[in-house]
Amino acid sequence: MLSSTASCLCGSVKITAKDINPNFTVCHCESCRAWGGGPFFAVQCGTNVDIEGGEKINKYDSSTWASRGFCADCGTHLFYQLKETGAYNMPVGLFPKLDGLTMTMQYFSDQRPDYYCFSNETKELTKAEIMAYFADKI
Repeated sequence: MLSSTASCLCGSVKITAKDINPNFTVCHCESCRAWGGGPFFAVQCGTNVDIEGGEKINKYDSSTWASRGFCADCGTHLFYQLKETGAYNMPVGLFPKLDGLTMTMQYFSDQRPDYYCFSNETKELTKAEIMAYFADKI
């Protein structure tokens, strides 16, 4: 596991993630693409996360199983948080000094638009597979 610090663009929110999984994921769902203008490249950070400036974070319930957090001042995307466990998935780009990362999974692979593709060989889960996984968590 890796440890790193990050902040939003304006510095109102500071994050220390102590258990970052170096195997990052990419999500192609419509919600992630609408949120960030493209796929969501995310590192799994678990729950061992310290956040300063939490009062500056707005949350949006983007699905029945997760919410998204962003800075109320500058709009920086900060996290996708699972409601059941409280685990954080955070944008890889928030952490400027992470080394040794490997893309290992692509979610909603069947929703990936035709205008981009990755050459990395990863495991892929379709929308149906993701919905089946979260069916008992709704």
